[in-house]
Amino acid sequence: MFKVFGFYKFIKIKSLKKNKDFLQKFFKLNNIRGTIIIAKEGLNGTISGRVKDIDKTNKKLKSLFTFKQFDNSNESKSKFQPFHKPKVKIKKEIVPMNFTINSKDRNIQNHLEPKDWNKLIKNKDTHIIDTRKPFEYKVGTFKKSVNPNVNNFRDFPKYLNKLKKNKPVAMFCTGGIRCEKTSVYLKKKGFKNIYQLNGGILNYLKKIKKTESLWKGECFVFDNRISLKHGLKLGSHSMCSGCRMPIAPKDKSSKKFEEGVSCPNCHDNLTETQKSRFRMRQSQIYKAKQSGKKHIFQKEFK
Repeated sequence: MFKVFGFYKFIKIKSLKKNKDFLQKFFKLNNIRGTIIIAKEGLNGTISGRVKDIDKTNKKLKSLFTFKQFDNSNESKSKFQPFHKPKVKIKKEIVPMNFTINSKDRNIQNHLEPKDWNKLIKNKDTHIIDTRKPFEYKVGTFKKSVNPNVNNFRDFPKYLNKLKKNKPVAMFCTGGIRCEKTSVYLKKKGFKNIYQLNGGILNYLKKIKKTESLWKGECFVFDNRISLKHGLKLGSHSMCSGCRMPIAPKDKSSKKFEEGVSCPNCHDNLTETQKSRFRMRQSQIYKAKQSGKKHIFQKEFK
């Protein structure tokens, strides 16, 4: 069993290159996989490994960057290693919105736990915003939520500027970090009633029973588990090898679905050359499976 640990922390970081090199080596030595982004404003990541290795990494991150607690974190389990390799990236911002923040800017008093969140979004005057990308929204979201249909998060402020400042705004994302920065942006713009789901969707699905839930569908995650359900159990979605977009079980009954080649999302946009190449790749996978050998596209289920 693998432990999957998601986290973020807004804190001033210096010597980015030095810290990147150290973490890259540390991850390899401790069998940690996943991605961590570091920037001058902080760090954000999701990593996985054996429980003892993740716990050791948790402590190392806190001592390396000298803080006691993450701004937010979440834990889940996976029967297989959901990441292919360790990645440490240096970025200008951990959430790209063309401005940086620090821990003091955070609107902690407006972070709502799941049960209080349910009460807020039942209010018909509340404007519920899903701050994630459109394809994530399609996999699952809260009832009556609106998705701005923004593929690049840097363009998100254009949508926010159209909102009415006197209406309650309730925001959510996968783990909370995208809402943290959006909340600060709205406060600076004069919004008073800004709320966010503490710990994001993952915290909600972990704490709220399905019978009390206002969530519809599953939650997309950026690893080989693809999606999670209530209780953070493995979802039913898979990944299309043609367009790298999540597909639901019902998509596989479409005539436009071909294992390892295409799905309803991309079938009409792929060229015959691309489909031919993907079929060849899938053929290699089938042959490897039949002979009991590993192949380059294989998920690690052990």
